[in-house]
Amino acid sequence: MNSFPLPSVCSVLSVVVFLLSTAANASAPFKPVACEGAYPRHLQGICTDGKEAIYWSWTDAIVKTDLEGKILKKVAAPSHQGDLCHHDGKVYVAVNLGKFNQPAGAADSWVFVFDGETLAELSRHPVPELVHGAGGMAYREGRFILIGGLPPGTDENYVYEYDAKFQFIQRHTLTSGYTLMGIQTVEYADGSWWFGCYGKPAVLLRADENFRFTGKWEFNASVGLARIGPNQFLIAENKSTKGIGNTAKVRLAHADLDKGLVLDTQP
Repeated sequence: MNSFPLPSVCSVLSVVVFLLSTAANASAPFKPVACEGAYPRHLQGICTDGKEAIYWSWTDAIVKTDLEGKILKKVAAPSHQGDLCHHDGKVYVAVNLGKFNQPAGAADSWVFVFDGETLAELSRHPVPELVHGAGGMAYREGRFILIGGLPPGTDENYVYEYDAKFQFIQRHTLTSGYTLMGIQTVEYADGSWWFGCYGKPAVLLRADENFRFTGKWEFNASVGLARIGPNQFLIAENKSTKGIGNTAKVRLAHADLDKGLVLDTQP
């Protein structure tokens, strides 16, 4: 029988240190920053390319900044541009050109696609299944996941699944109870789906990878939620100032078993 030497304690520790440092370095460039400029309408969502850019959806404009918050590109876009995601060099934005939070028939739901480098608009895809208004989206393993508005009194939320060509696959029911105006932001991270919602206070929802509801907390991720590494997120905050307009920044956060998401200590 062949025998193999057991690895030394030092070699095992070296591997562990390497893996931990690799995970940390994957998200090291991201930090709390403010988006350059002030805007007439409030922030609706954020995403990143995972390397060197943050994308900000400002309701009627899409802005690309570097990791210091400095504007690299900015384009006007029809209202209402919602939450967005980055995939394969492109930025995908959930858009409603109609009314939100109304019974079926008032919404006009789309996905707009922009070039991630130039922000040139590339295409538009109708997603009429979002009958209460498309408000946000994420990408995972060949599927686009969209969320949106909700009429008052509806005791559950809905999550809409599409393939890579925006062919509708199915609607998932999220047994979360009613949340004000439905769901605003969505992100997948480390085995869970996270959903940011309005409210007083704002609430955060969580579901497993099959959209089984697993938690609800008082936490505001309603204007921006993006995974940047293992158990690390950017959370956006919008501030409206009379005479100036809307400004926004992102802060770091991490997942917590009991509290959902928790902001890190940086301001």
